[in-house]
Amino acid sequence: MTETGTAEEGEVAAFERLAAQWWDPRGPMAPLHAMNAARVGWIAARAPAGARLLDVGCGAGIAAEALARMGFQVTGLDAGAALIAAARAHADPALGINYRAGTTAGMIAQGARFPVVTCLEVLEHVDDPAHFVGELARLLEPGGQLFLSTVNRTAASFLTAKLGAEYILRMLPVGTHDWKRFIKPGELSDMMRGAGMRVADIAGLAPGLAGWHTVRRPGTNYIVEAVADQAGAAIRPR
Repeated sequence: MTETGTAEEGEVAAFERLAAQWWDPRGPMAPLHAMNAARVGWIAARAPAGARLLDVGCGAGIAAEALARMGFQVTGLDAGAALIAAARAHADPALGINYRAGTTAGMIAQGARFPVVTCLEVLEHVDDPAHFVGELARLLEPGGQLFLSTVNRTAASFLTAKLGAEYILRMLPVGTHDWKRFIKPGELSDMMRGAGMRVADIAGLAPGLAGWHTVRRPGTNYIVEAVADQAGAAIRPR
């Protein structure tokens, strides 16, 4: 991602520093562990069983491993080499996950296409979200599905996802999020349309007494399914 300018080098380096703690369910990635069953379950209910799937910004593999256990043929892609090393070290070889240190631009240059692309909790960390969504679209086969989860930019998300999670509860390292980069569902829908996709479904991801679950309204965290209307969607000019 750094080669296309979609993710700042500082963002990638910050997450690479957490590689050794990625799989600690009580560590800095605790929120991802907590919401993972809800988000991958929502994806699995909509994607074709056993499909080839590219997980962009896979980190050390929390979602990638879960999706592979559900029967998907997973390729995990991340710009952080240390994260890919941690993902490879943790994964059971029997899962057959193909982890790759690289970028969306690199995959596009190689002509890679997938029927399913996932990109979870990544968009709020890139500096040109519309361009990045265009790159994700170009990695889809005609009629392919993109599943993207991110954080809504609302007063509630500032209090919970920024102040609460980072400064009060210390669930995340301070500086993990920039609230100004959070993206409203309407803004994301516009990006999808500009990249030649249509939004097929959307749901909120919310914590509860029995764990995280999906809800109809996209409150603070939300997940979107988009479908490619045509092949070779053009990347928006900057």
